Amino acid sequence: MAYDPYKALYLHIPFCVKRCGYCDFATSAVERDSPIIDEYVESLVMDIRRASREGKLGAIETVYLGGGTPSYIGMRRLSMLLYALSMSMHLEPEVECTMEANPESLTAPMVRDIWALGVNRLSLGVQSFDDEVLSILGRAHDAEAARAAVRAARERFENVSVDLMCGIPGQSEESFAESVREAVALGANHVSVYPLTIEPHTPFDAAIMRGEMLEPDEDAEAAAMEEAQRILEDAGFHRYEVASYARPGFESRHNTAYWTGKPYLGLGRSAVTMTQNAERRMRVQDGQVVDDLNARQMAAEDLMLGMRMARGVSDKQVARAAAVIDGTETGGGTRLAAAAFESEGGSVLAAFDELADLGLVEHADGRWRPTDAGWLCGNELYGRLLDLAP
Repeated sequence: MAYDPYKALYLHIPFCVKRCGYCDFATSAVERDSPIIDEYVESLVMDIRRASREGKLGAIETVYLGGGTPSYIGMRRLSMLLYALSMSMHLEPEVECTMEANPESLTAPMVRDIWALGVNRLSLGVQSFDDEVLSILGRAHDAEAARAAVRAARERFENVSVDLMCGIPGQSEESFAESVREAVALGANHVSVYPLTIEPHTPFDAAIMRGEMLEPDEDAEAAAMEEAQRILEDAGFHRYEVASYARPGFESRHNTAYWTGKPYLGLGRSAVTMTQNAERRMRVQDGQVVDDLNARQMAAEDLMLGMRMARGVSDKQVARAAAVIDGTETGGGTRLAAAAFESEGGSVLAAFDELADLGLVEHADGRWRPTDAGWLCGNELYGRLLDLAP
């Protein structure tokens, strides 16, 4: 059986000016003039052209240049990549083309040039507008550089996203709240808020093990996420995903593709590709299969991913998932039809009812949606749905 066409394209740029203490991404700190970067970009250009020849880019709706720090590699190399893209696919205005950038390497001329070459959304890795917090994180920029980067981006881009981090040891509640307010005041139309997580084998992990750093406080992180929600919703943003807020029309279409089960192609070192058809979903990274799901596992994963989104999942999707997971067919798509699965011992609706009893989901207007408590207790919510088809 043929696989569904790719809808999203991810290009990985694994280079930074320095590695942050919390980072476990596939990145490395390399001198800006290193031939290693030139060789990598040339290889990525060849991958783009090969994918085009093989017909893999014909249905692409979103493109994302991530990293690492794409802005770090400079305009000459970015021009090569973006020109190759424009020659290899329909990089029209309706295609969302996002580039990540960090304040220390984003300049006003770069903003103008990447806009002219087809990028129409900028995602800025700010993390905080507080110099002390940025120092704790080991970021390469200061608060004023962050402000200057957002202002420069807004000169050309209406669609500007700012990443912020909470739960950082030494970060006060007011410091975080002020960073959220500043992102809004500077004109961002999308804000992502992430709690600091300590990944194994990172410098932060080692510092905690040595007693040199406190572990993030989960209660403080939860309080910060709630404060961010209050500030952003008061400013006209809506929370459309567990960590993402946007003004209407500025939701990330690329990230939404990940959460709604659309096939995506990843090019570059450690980039993940997801291929699927009705019977199988595979994720491949560096030539190795890292996920191989059957139809039942796909249905459970789609329910789990759907509950990352504020809109949740419809009764029709729950009914379809139940038909696959519980092996029961029904002609309806309403909650009444889905209820048939429960009466026959089906696990899917029973799981949602159980999660509702725990206060993690709610049912209204033909949809199951996560509650704020469900998002705060995501491991419990997502794990219960994945367990439907282990």
